Amino acid sequence: MRIIAGTLKGRRIDAPDWPGLRPTSDRLRETLFNVLAPRIEGARFLDAYAGTGAVGIEALSRGAAHVTFVEQDRRAQELIQSNLSRCGVENRYAIIRAGFTGAAKRLGDGFDVLFLDPPYGAAELAQALDTAAPLVTNGALLIIEHARRDAAAAQMTGLELTRDLVQGDSVLSFYRVRQP
Repeated sequence: MRIIAGTLKGRRIDAPDWPGLRPTSDRLRETLFNVLAPRIEGARFLDAYAGTGAVGIEALSRGAAHVTFVEQDRRAQELIQSNLSRCGVENRYAIIRAGFTGAAKRLGDGFDVLFLDPPYGAAELAQALDTAAPLVTNGALLIIEHARRDAAAAQMTGLELTRDLVQGDSVLSFYRVRQP
């Protein structure tokens, strides 16, 4: 795995050496950040279910002001910290060592971009969206990565689906606050 663009371009980051963690592929991250390019500079970015931290580190590389990583697996927390150190990132981030549902109650709504990559499955997708909805403010963008077989809700608690990007078996679904 590598950082695709920005100040950390080309830096290699470690992938997990245990089963059960599914890192966002380089190709899907590139697609995501091609779409997000105008929003990243100076943004406050949330990387929930952060895994390796690759998405959040990519955001930092491309100019995000701050990234909050949320991850509950202790091994993944250590991997994120190691990858940040390997890339020479010393500030502009926080790692919240908790599950997203618990962390969301403490996070507040100060994010410009929220990226969620929960375990694949319809129930996990629905729970992640329900948990994230109160954190999305006017002008903010919520993106959730999910399996193609699990359809994301078109509308929910104040949010509307604005775009789906399909790549292989993965989908990136983009949400914003529903306009009246």
